[in-house]
Amino acid sequence: MTEIHSFASIDAKLGTLGGNIPAPRNLFISAARLQNKAVKPREWVVDGLIPRGTVTLLGGDGGSGKSLLAMMLAVSVASSKECKWLHRLPDNGHAIYCGAEDDMDEMHRRLQSITEANFMNYTDLERLHVCSLAGQDALLAIDDPKTHKLMPPPLWGDICAKVEETRPALVIFDTLADLFGGNENDRSLARQFIGILRGLAIQYQCAVVLLAHPSLSGLSSGTGTSGSTAWNNSVRSRLYVERVFSDGYEPDPNARKLSVKKANYGTTGEEIMMKWNEGVFEAEKPETGLDKMAHQAKAERIFLRLLEEVSSQGRTVNPNGGSNYAPKIFAQMPDSEGVVKKAFSSAMERLLSKGTIKVHTDDSNKNREKKYLVRVS
Repeated sequence: MTEIHSFASIDAKLGTLGGNIPAPRNLFISAARLQNKAVKPREWVVDGLIPRGTVTLLGGDGGSGKSLLAMMLAVSVASSKECKWLHRLPDNGHAIYCGAEDDMDEMHRRLQSITEANFMNYTDLERLHVCSLAGQDALLAIDDPKTHKLMPPPLWGDICAKVEETRPALVIFDTLADLFGGNENDRSLARQFIGILRGLAIQYQCAVVLLAHPSLSGLSSGTGTSGSTAWNNSVRSRLYVERVFSDGYEPDPNARKLSVKKANYGTTGEEIMMKWNEGVFEAEKPETGLDKMAHQAKAERIFLRLLEEVSSQGRTVNPNGGSNYAPKIFAQMPDSEGVVKKAFSSAMERLLSKGTIKVHTDDSNKNREKKYLVRVS
């Protein structure tokens, strides 16, 4: 079996310099040797979202659907037929899914829904390798209390052997809480664990996706972080799937949002809206061209109409938040025509930029100025 840590093969070749003193490792090269050497392009399993050769952290609260989303990704990568994931066509190859939360029957049910939704057979998934560790000792690394270093159990060797055999494009581990044998709040152990997974990713130039639950603070803040900040700092890419709430209300229990929280090699902040339907997630197509312009124009038109309506009632709304925040007020009004607060907020910024509306300052009360929105004549 190929060694996972690249230094091991270097050490073996260098031998020793007499006695038991190991030879120094050849760690450095001169930058001059890069002259005229072609720059290797960055490789992705999913362009812009999941890079090869490193670890991507996919977070989500229990029941948010991260395991289903990860299984859909594995199917898309391993399928012998063209199969898109969230409207993206991933790189093709073997895929390994190691799950410690669900038994094989549950995995089978998920695979059944995914194959039916994509009009494929199980014979199209010869390159998908699934492993259920539910109810077993699923730890991939154990904290040695004497050295405070993570030690690999036999299970890690079994997984490495499968990776060596199949040379996958993608390896998925589900989830961190079941697979990590240490304190998640320990910065050193967090970095060690990600380092072990990254060693696997580098050695075989595959993408490793690690699923994780957010901490209470990560859940309440919406950042999706878990335990020590070292988890977020150590990975190169972090995605977060969550339910969709508006002012504490969940209008559609089947709606989900996948956000790019960290992307060292791509763009942070991208959001993909999805909806659960018959056992799979279906991504909404991003608005482009005329459709996007039409929705923006609709939001602006309704914003202006509702602004006139509240003004005629002797009420004021402001652009800066609080109980009288215009986008919030308008989204709750019966005549909002389904436009949500976020769309109204964007419409407000565009209308302010165009000069169609402005912020009026009422300084009649010298002790407290009042700012509110008015339409420009």
